[in-house]
Amino acid sequence: MMNIPDSSNPRVVIVGGGFAGISLAKKLKNKKFQVVLLDKHNYHNFQPLMYQVATGGLEAGSIAYPLRKTVQQHNETFFRMANVESVDTTNKKVKTDIGTIYYDYLVLATGSTNNFFGNKEIEKNSMVMKSIPEALDIRSLILQNFELALQTNDIDERKALMNIVIVGAGPTGVELAGALAEMKKAVFPKDYPDLDISMMEINLVQGADRVLDAMSAKSSAAAARFLKQLGVKIHLNVRVTNYDGSVVTTANDLDFISKTVIWSAGVKGCTVQGVEEAVDRASRIRVNEFNQVEGFTDVFALGDVAAMYGEKYKFGHPMMAQPAIQQGELLADNLERLETKQKLKTFEYNDKGSMATIGRNKAVVDLPKFHFNGVFAWFVWMFVHLISLIGFKNRVLVFWSWVYNYFVFDRESRVIIRKYQNQNK
Repeated sequence: MMNIPDSSNPRVVIVGGGFAGISLAKKLKNKKFQVVLLDKHNYHNFQPLMYQVATGGLEAGSIAYPLRKTVQQHNETFFRMANVESVDTTNKKVKTDIGTIYYDYLVLATGSTNNFFGNKEIEKNSMVMKSIPEALDIRSLILQNFELALQTNDIDERKALMNIVIVGAGPTGVELAGALAEMKKAVFPKDYPDLDISMMEINLVQGADRVLDAMSAKSSAAAARFLKQLGVKIHLNVRVTNYDGSVVTTANDLDFISKTVIWSAGVKGCTVQGVEEAVDRASRIRVNEFNQVEGFTDVFALGDVAAMYGEKYKFGHPMMAQPAIQQGELLADNLERLETKQKLKTFEYNDKGSMATIGRNKAVVDLPKFHFNGVFAWFVWMFVHLISLIGFKNRVLVFWSWVYNYFVFDRESRVIIRKYQNQNK
């Protein structure tokens, strides 16, 4: 059994310390519940800025925040670092690698993971960026490949080492491509004066007919224009079918030779064993308007892993931070209502808009009623991300790094902390 004290209050077990889990735990602060937060890491990582860690713009610690510090002033709130193996909804218990815990209410806020659509070869050989260690691996691999490019006299090998292919042109792919293009322009020529940086290619491959296809057509067009200005090569309506570690194969007879392929072409829900009957084809857990898992009144799912279908959101809400935060806040109120046998409030998503940055002074912003791009959008993007970070120190560190990088055209964190080696090969 997990070493958690008994309590006279109902126990809420939250699986996942992402935006949804943290939002719920904060809202339940000092309420008449015992809260147990479980996560495989002991920190919350701010995923929207992960690409800046991968490209040397930020240190990993500036986007990570200790989960224990998040809940340290909460009465009857406990954190345990654990991998959840399965849930037993019949006996109301969660099985983990450190023991079993019983619950009165279970909340699955496990987020999302990469979707390779069943392609094991791509999964084995490409890089992904859903965690801080993965972002550090991308940074190490890029820098290692440039060091290797200096050592070879084989031009084709050098091109392969300096060619970066990003598959998927959603916000992650677009922001990563823009950051790498700025490194090519301002950083790599100074770091590698004896290397022909013009050989470096940044290829952005998109299966749809435009980049940022979930955003407005205006923002999509502006983002494509900014990327082309930075020298990024955009390939639309191109579907990647395989990557063997050297050659990217597509269904369009357009192949790429590359030693660095970053996969951002799809995500799926990160589900937990024990609720399979409620999981849809996108590996998301079907929930009702109260975030209750289909078939249950005491099991909930929040955020990326939750699929709440409706007339406006026929495929569920977007897998972004805001739906997760808002669902977590509402569920805290509804748990109190359940305990007092009051009518539950239905979830209504307040769409505050979406945004993406493409580089220095370049960003696109979609608000519910209007769209804009350019320098002002870039400042809006920075402000929103700064205030969304958890922890004053992290905000200061990120702000200082941005100011420094802006004025000196540099990225101080381009260091190989640990050498990357593909463990799958």
